[in-house]
Amino acid sequence: MEEKLTYAGAVIVAGGLGKRMGRPKQLLPLAGKPVLVRSVEAFKKIPFIKQIVVVTSAENREVLKKYFSDLIYALPGQTRLASVMSGVAALDPKIQAIAVHDGARPLVSPLAAQRCLLRGFWEEAAVLATPVKDTVKQVRHGQVQQTLERSSLWAAQTPQCYRANVLRKALERFGHFQDATDESQLVERLGVSVKIEESDYKNLKITTPEDLVMAEAFLEGGTQMRTGFGFDLHRMVEGRKFIIGGVEIEHSKGFLGHSDGDVVLHAICDAILGALCLGEIGLLFPPSDPTIEGIDSKDIAKKVLQMVRQYPARLEHIDATLVTQEPKISPHYDLVRKSLAKVFEIDEKNVSFKSKSHEHVGEIGRGEAAMCHAVVSLKLGE
Repeated sequence: MEEKLTYAGAVIVAGGLGKRMGRPKQLLPLAGKPVLVRSVEAFKKIPFIKQIVVVTSAENREVLKKYFSDLIYALPGQTRLASVMSGVAALDPKIQAIAVHDGARPLVSPLAAQRCLLRGFWEEAAVLATPVKDTVKQVRHGQVQQTLERSSLWAAQTPQCYRANVLRKALERFGHFQDATDESQLVERLGVSVKIEESDYKNLKITTPEDLVMAEAFLEGGTQMRTGFGFDLHRMVEGRKFIIGGVEIEHSKGFLGHSDGDVVLHAICDAILGALCLGEIGLLFPPSDPTIEGIDSKDIAKKVLQMVRQYPARLEHIDATLVTQEPKISPHYDLVRKSLAKVFEIDEKNVSFKSKSHEHVGEIGRGEAAMCHAVVSLKLGE
């Protein structure tokens, strides 16, 4: 009976210093997330990968821990091959197949990586690659020696995938060849035939600033922008706290409500849910539920933000306008903006908050109520 692949591992190599980029390229932001985070996310989507080892520095680990809680870490070596050996050594010995991936390839297709891993398991070794598009010249001392036959040339990518025992044997026997640019060269030395699994040209390696621009363009091509509008109004009464955007402001009155009555957070949450076509916060946190009476509106925002990520989507911009006659809000603008940026995990420069009076008109003008309007922009497919 043929063995079934159920227990695979991935080694993501991210030990480079990024000299050409001026800083570690693994931490560079790519459409709102670090490059290395996107690389890890791709392998999280492959069901039979049970362990992911990231070979990287302590600085990079602290960034990854904000996104993942179940990664294994290994120390990078002086060369790429040494880092691969460090990562493989950190995997469970019972792992059946291993995928080795460059952390600077954040756009790898999970489906292509899965195909490559399965083929590497069944046929001992396989690498993702693409046909070479340009005519390739072999050059020596600035002079063309010959033009290579393009139809037989493929550009190797990662992941490169192997039966675990094959890769471990190759590293043990030929790991001293530190000038090898990838581990498939060592597997070839074993006499094992390395198969090609066709990839796509999006699976580029972030090496230069131009690569980052191209990667951003690829990601933008697969996304959709949405705009959402939200509104909330609460009465103001004595004996309640005046809380807006997660910030408590001293005032003789506060908002009446089943929660803490934070009209700003409520309006923004409804705007987000509107952009996702997922209803409104009253459906998630009904006022008829006694168990959530007095709930902190920041907890409501956390739930909504979780829904954004599961959609998946990414919050790009917030614009909220509080309408109240009292108290005076403008002295608190910066504090509220900082709070909103923290609550919704968005850069403060993408948060707008302002207020307007109601010119002493109606209940709001008499200081008996306040309302908030909010508009948000989300990017879907993130």
